[in-house]
Amino acid sequence: MSATLGQTYLESVVKRLMTYKVLGDMTFTQLEEKDFHFKPVVGANVLNANLAHLHQLSNDGPSAATPAASPEQSNSIAVIINHLSGNMLSRWTNFLTEDGEKPGRNRDEEFSEPGAGKDQLLALWEKGWSCLLDTLRSLKEEDLLKTITIRHEPLLAIDAINRQLAHYPHHVGQIVYIGKMIRGAAWQSLSISKGASEAFNQFMQDKHARR
Repeated sequence: MSATLGQTYLESVVKRLMTYKVLGDMTFTQLEEKDFHFKPVVGANVLNANLAHLHQLSNDGPSAATPAASPEQSNSIAVIINHLSGNMLSRWTNFLTEDGEKPGRNRDEEFSEPGAGKDQLLALWEKGWSCLLDTLRSLKEEDLLKTITIRHEPLLAIDAINRQLAHYPHHVGQIVYIGKMIRGAAWQSLSISKGASEAFNQFMQDKHARR
C-alpha cells in the first residue's frame, strides 16, 4: 500500500528536522568548551569587538589593537541550546493533550547564560531533540487535523508543527554562524565547499544516473 499524504508529510518533517540537528552536532564537534559561551557583539565596531572577546576567551586578555566591548546584546551557543531545549520540552511533551507552554517553563530564564559545561549542554540538546523526534514519530495522519493549544491559542497540529519547523532552523543557523565565526580559517564546512559546486553537481548526476 502506498503512503498517504499525511504519512509522507510526517516522515518529511522528521527528515528535514534531523538535517538541522546534524548541522548543530557537526558544529559542536569543532568547538571547545569555552566556545559555547562566546557572545558575538552586534552594532558598531563589530569586528574589533568580536576579536577582542575571542582574545579574552583564549585567556590572552584583550588585544591592544582591538578594544574590548560588552557582548551583552547577543546570545551564546550555550544560551541558544538552553532555549531550544526548553522550547522543545515544553512544546512536545504531551503535544496533543496539554498546552504547548507548560506552567513550569521559565522562558526568560532560558536566555540567561547557563553555568554548564560542554557535556551538560550537549545532554540538554539531546534531551530536547529526543522529546521532539519521539513525539513526531508517534503521530498518526489523523492527528494532523486535531486542535492543540500554545499559550491558549488554538492551532491545528499541522500548523503547530510547521511553526516549529520554521523556528528551530533559525536558531541552528545562529549556532552554525557563531561556530564559523569562532573557528575562522579552521572551520570545516558543513555544506559544499566554496569552488566545489560543479564537482558536487557532477557527482550527484553520476550517482543518480546509476540507479
